[in-house]
Amino acid sequence: MEWLTTFDWFALACWLGAFVLIAAGFAGTVVPAIPGLPMIAGGAWLVGWADDFEKVGWKTIAFLAVLAVIGVAVDSLAQTAGAQRAGASRAGIVGSIIGTVIGMFLGLFGLLFGPLVGAAIGEFWAKRDLLHAGRVGMATWIGMIAGTVLKIALAFTMTGVLLLVYFTA
Repeated sequence: MEWLTTFDWFALACWLGAFVLIAAGFAGTVVPAIPGLPMIAGGAWLVGWADDFEKVGWKTIAFLAVLAVIGVAVDSLAQTAGAQRAGASRAGIVGSIIGTVIGMFLGLFGLLFGPLVGAAIGEFWAKRDLLHAGRVGMATWIGMIAGTVLKIALAFTMTGVLLLVYFTA
């Protein structure tokens, strides 16, 4: 039982926390309410902390944090920019946000199409033009898909950089 006193429980806790954060971070690249990329950066920080930042240092963690901030900013702008390019009113943008929130509770279908339906309903309510509302809904949806694709790419990039640095240090 001597191994229990010499075992590095702190490092194990850091590794388990890192695994949970990175896995949840990947889920967060698709689920709007979960800050996926910051969670992956937090997981990288725990990996570094597990061995006193000998393999994964502050430069790597700072780089991953910058990627996370860029990803969050672009994702936030993508959906709104898509709606604005199609001439969305404030009601269309608010509808998109409401559709996203409601869609989170409706499974994959809701996640995919909630923003589109919300933007279209909001825009139709504001302008009473079905064709315009459909264009705004579609543009919002395309912006959301583009933002999600970027977040997924950044999540894999961040994890790849973390693994590369850890296993080559």
